[in-house]
This record gives sequence, structure tokens and C-alpha cells, in this order.
Amino acid sequence: MELLIIFVRTILIYFVVFLMLRIMGKREIGKLSVFDLVISIMIAEIAVFVLEDANMPMANGILPMVTLVMIQLFMAFVTLKSQRFRTLFEGRPSVLIEHGKLDREEMRRQRYNLDDLMMQLRQHKVMNVADVEFAILEASGKLSVVEKNHPSRSAAEPCPEQGTIRYAGLPVALIMDGKVQDDNLQKIGQTRFWLKNEIGKKGIQDFKDVFFCSVDHRGFVYVDKKDRGRS
Repeated sequence: MELLIIFVRTILIYFVVFLMLRIMGKREIGKLSVFDLVISIMIAEIAVFVLEDANMPMANGILPMVTLVMIQLFMAFVTLKSQRFRTLFEGRPSVLIEHGKLDREEMRRQRYNLDDLMMQLRQHKVMNVADVEFAILEASGKLSVVEKNHPSRSAAEPCPEQGTIRYAGLPVALIMDGKVQDDNLQKIGQTRFWLKNEIGKKGIQDFKDVFFCSVDHRGFVYVDKKDRGRS
């Protein structure tokens, strides 16, 4: 008999939670704001409590869920009418790359490291930071990428000598936050001396002054310099 009760309660809670989420609106999970995500998690937790305790009246679980949905609908109405409240509860987009330059301070503020950025760029089928005009971290946590209209290497820039880069594939990070990636240097068959010469062509003398540096299969070296006055 107890198993039958649990079975019936599970079906009822399923449809209640399904109805609650439909009332909250049609938004993809990856596009939920922090506020929406908190409400969804709380509804799921309440549903678990109702299912775990077969002696708990259903109303004790449904009432809090209805209350949460009413709060969510009210806040959705308020944020629809007020830009200030919308920014407060949903946040605002953050520009991580602007005109091809990494914004180190904004990345630090968002606790967004280079590995996270490179992974998100690859998901957008962008393999080289040099090909990005803008990269915007939306309030939902999704990265929007606008590619440059022109190739990362200008027509006037000479091609590298044949055989200087033996690696063929995705762009390789050579310097990350001032630290030389020696394993990747070995992968392309180059040395720190070669790397120092390459960043020297960009007017940089010290590895520590480089926030990010990579090389693609064509031998094009992308360098993003650290802003002075920032550690």
C-alpha cells in the first residue's frame, strides 16, 4: 500500500512541477537568469522532500511551490517594467574581448580564466582568439562571439618560413598569464629564444608582460599584452 502511495504521489508531483515550470515561461536551461535558476532549484528540492516523506500532506509541498512561482511571476513583471531591477536580478553582459583584445580585468571580475574562454570559443567553432572581434559573456553565462570580417593575418604580413612551425592543427597557447607553456613550445619544435624574438616583434621584451600568446598552424603569432599597472 505504501509503495502505491509513493507511486501516485510521484506522478502527481511530476505534473505539478511540470506545470509550475511551464507557468514560469519557455526559456532554455542555459538561458535562465540566476534568479530563475534559484527558483527552479528550490521547487525541485521541495518536490524531493514531498516524495521522501510519504506522510507529509501534499499541500505542504504544493503551497511553497505555488508561492515560489508567484514570486517568480511578480519579479518577471517588475523586471519587464524596470531596467534597474532587471540589471539587479538578471545582471548585465560582460565584454571579454573587444576589438580583438582580451579584457583581463573583466575576466578576473567574472572569475573567467583563459581555459574557460578557449573552450567556449571552440564551441563556437572559433579556434583562434585573433579571429574574434567581440566576445560577450551574457547574463545567462553563455558566450556570444562576433568574428572579424577579415582574416587574422593581413595580406601584407609575410608568411612564415617553411618548416619553422611543424605543428598542424588547432592554435597552441604559448604564454598564459605571463607563464611560458614549454610543453607546447616543444610540440611546435620551437624554443624560448624563438618565442622571445616573436614577442619582441610586437614590442614586448619580457614574457611576464604577455597575458596570452598563441600560434596557429600557419605560423601566425597572436599576442595580447598585459595592461600596465595591473598585476
